[in-house]
Amino acid sequence: MNTAFRAKRTRSKIHGTAARPRLSVHVSNRHIIAQIIDDDAQKTLAYATTVGSKITGTMTEKAAAIGQEIAAKAKKAKISTVVFDRGAKLYAGRLSALADAARKEGLEF
Repeated sequence: MNTAFRAKRTRSKIHGTAARPRLSVHVSNRHIIAQIIDDDAQKTLAYATTVGSKITGTMTEKAAAIGQEIAAKAKKAKISTVVFDRGAKLYAGRLSALADAARKEGLEF
């Protein structure tokens, strides 16, 4: 199955609002990007990425660091609950590490 179809199926069920924005995660071969998005206002509220950062280690360790960073930025923006958008990726490995790190920092989903 094409990953675009899987991502579309996942996103059709998820919608971020001002009260509960969407935590969108993209994992490439080299980088991890996490955004907290309010779909109603079409605005990115918080953003964390490994692109241009000095984070080292395995991709799983980088994912955990991005999870902590996005949770800290969400807390700063007064966001406590989000809807997790995994896109076309399965919830395992790197995505799981990012989600667990974000939950440890106090983000609820």
